[in-house]
Amino acid sequence: MQRPSDLLNAREARRFSPEEEEQKRVFYERMSPRRRRFIDRIGFENWDPFEGPKEPMDLRTDITRRTVQELVRDFMKSAVGRVHGGEYAGGAMECAVGIVAGQEKYQGVLDFCVWYHALLQKEKLSQ
Repeated sequence: MQRPSDLLNAREARRFSPEEEEQKRVFYERMSPRRRRFIDRIGFENWDPFEGPKEPMDLRTDITRRTVQELVRDFMKSAVGRVHGGEYAGGAMECAVGIVAGQEKYQGVLDFCVWYHALLQKEKLSQ
């Protein structure tokens, strides 16, 4: 079974053509030692010098291709009939932003919530 945090990291690594691999090596060799240390830390094979500009946050989507706003809207619609304050929606928004951005903190929150829900189901304490 796939862990929820694995789904958040489902982005595939890009494959480079032989020409791009050669250019990548040339770029790396021409870099200052300080910049090379940064590349070494993330891993040469993970480094993409040809990566395009990042999307604005409001256009970024998760693996379901939903934006943060769409995720929160759909989640809040599913909570119809339950009364929640502004902090509830704020917490949902914070988690959605973190998940779409791929922040490890929110992967931990997600894993814990799934685990805790399963624990409550197992001990028959959930509603």
